[in-house]
Amino acid sequence: MSRPDPTTLGRKDSWAGVRAVVAGFGTSGAAAVDNLLHLGADVHAVAESVSPKILERVELLEVLGARIDVHEGATSILPDDVDVLVVSPGFRPDAPIITAARDRGVPVWGEVELAWRLRDPDHPAPWLCITGTNGKTTTVQMLDSILRAAGLRSVAAGNVGLPLTEAVMDPEPYDVIAVELSSFQLHYTDTMAAESAVVLNVAEDHLDWYDGPSAMDAYARDKGRIYQGVERACVYNVADPATEQLVRDADVVEGARAIGFTLGVPAPGMVGVVDDILVDRAFIEERSTSAAELCTLEDLASRAPHFVTNALAAAALARAHGVSQAAVRDGLRAFQPDGHRIAVVAEHSGITWVDDSKATNPHAAASSLAAFAPVVWVAGGLAKGASFDDLVRSVGDRLRAVVLIGRDRDVIRQALSRHAPDVPVIDVDSPETGDVVGDDRMRRVVAAAAEVARTGDTVLLAPGCASMDQFSDYAARGDAFAEAVRDYIGES
Repeated sequence: MSRPDPTTLGRKDSWAGVRAVVAGFGTSGAAAVDNLLHLGADVHAVAESVSPKILERVELLEVLGARIDVHEGATSILPDDVDVLVVSPGFRPDAPIITAARDRGVPVWGEVELAWRLRDPDHPAPWLCITGTNGKTTTVQMLDSILRAAGLRSVAAGNVGLPLTEAVMDPEPYDVIAVELSSFQLHYTDTMAAESAVVLNVAEDHLDWYDGPSAMDAYARDKGRIYQGVERACVYNVADPATEQLVRDADVVEGARAIGFTLGVPAPGMVGVVDDILVDRAFIEERSTSAAELCTLEDLASRAPHFVTNALAAAALARAHGVSQAAVRDGLRAFQPDGHRIAVVAEHSGITWVDDSKATNPHAAASSLAAFAPVVWVAGGLAKGASFDDLVRSVGDRLRAVVLIGRDRDVIRQALSRHAPDVPVIDVDSPETGDVVGDDRMRRVVAAAAEVARTGDTVLLAPGCASMDQFSDYAARGDAFAEAVRDYIGES
């Protein structure tokens, strides 16, 4: 007797007899295992390691019937007799387990693709989807705040917040889901079609994941997958032509509109800014001659340009869904960003100390640097194959000095020597400073920055790099910086 074909199954079907392998056992992988078991599938999960937080869930899922192998090499071989492979977004397309699945004709899905297939056909909550190199999490949280202000049962899910399989399988259906998607997640989607979607920006990042001379093109194409099948609005960044081109290249539902967002005065069919007011010229009847006020810059938690563009993108998606102007205003007023995103740590002796540890690539760092001047810039870490030449060219005249940390700091140093040779550079990880780690490193960073900063300056941690060479994550890096600043101010 033949087993059922998982590509034909949905939430209302029995998955009994389907043999599913889930590769990777983080939050989304565990959610995939849990819900596949619920549907009746035979589930085998494989992972190289799991966090202590997930260990308890491993034991529960094993009791429920999952087979879970966690050890070095567990994800290198695809088990025999598999009907579908669900992979964590961390797996590169050339990973052996994925190559084996492709060779055998086994479908390869991400958890996002699985979630799309498991939506309730009777109550399929629309997805409002967000991707981009930078700003995804802030924008999706802004959008969720707006949707809730409109009285809708909403949730932020996907790359942040709730795993999508848990969101779609909730017994109480959501009215709408605000979905953050990374390029990795989008790479493993095939049938997902958002009600509306936005690509916030496209800049160098994760090129080590794609690799090869066409890595940037592959990265952009994966971002563009978010527009495929869009029903209502493809929202793009007027200042980033690559995002508009992705809209032009997309195959969308007839009648879907292209909606631009801009920090300038918006043309008809766009949202933008007029005299410190965020306005809508896209979703009003008289858009050719007038604009509707959404909120003021004073309503936002930050006036930083990239924060304002995120608010415009979230507003455009909400308006495309039919949300009122008042709800957009109320949702944006209520929103406060997570930590380590342009967060003022302290103001002392005329110097402002700012933690933007979440700026983990050059594009994010450039956006952060554009909001301040003059700046003592704290930078460095894992560059992930990115170049800093464009960044330094664009902000070099704003720099008082640069304090370098991390494994790939020489990449930044070389860009500075080419394009801003007069800017002083302090290397706290140089041999002359000795072997320093963790909090001691950040104390040296803060002391060095304080030596060169002048009244009116901002000392900005916007590393432009990932943190895992020296810290567990960007939050730990930001926490170490903030603690070092507070210690320094107390000692001063």
